[in-house]
Amino acid sequence: MSNIFKATILFLLFGALFLVGCSGNEVNLQDGDKHITEEIDEVISDYIIQKYSSSYLDTEKQFEVHKVYGTNESDGVISVYMWSYYGGFNKSTGIENQAGHSLPALVQLSKKEENYSVIEYTEPQDGSLYQSSLKKMFPKKYLKLAQQDSGNIEDLQKEMDKKVEQWLEGQE
Repeated sequence: MSNIFKATILFLLFGALFLVGCSGNEVNLQDGDKHITEEIDEVISDYIIQKYSSSYLDTEKQFEVHKVYGTNESDGVISVYMWSYYGGFNKSTGIENQAGHSLPALVQLSKKEENYSVIEYTEPQDGSLYQSSLKKMFPKKYLKLAQQDSGNIEDLQKEMDKKVEQWLEGQE
């Protein structure tokens, strides 16, 4: 009888440790972008613009705007769960996007001295692997937000238009 009791206690302890380990990623989640500085915003946008500048040719200027669902900091790495809207523009076509994309992304940054840098950038896979890869990237609480934002980027469109208009006014 005591062996069964000991086995049950051990099983419960391992089960509890397993559950704690599984939920650890969501413990430090901070909703929204209130923990994102202007510098972090800029580092993320600059990274994405540089990453895609040679992918979408025939545009004079590229911009990126994003909506942050939340962040998680662990071991000096800041994970940013967000929706990104990237576009390439030409003076002759004004605010009409000539090339680009809109998608959920996970950006991981580290801070060395006083500067942030992107150490990993992840997008969901295409096609039938989209949902399963998105589930691996995002915590549950942000997954639903990303799924709802698919094709629903009016606020980001307005923010993009402002950036492009400022660029166009500076070109005159």
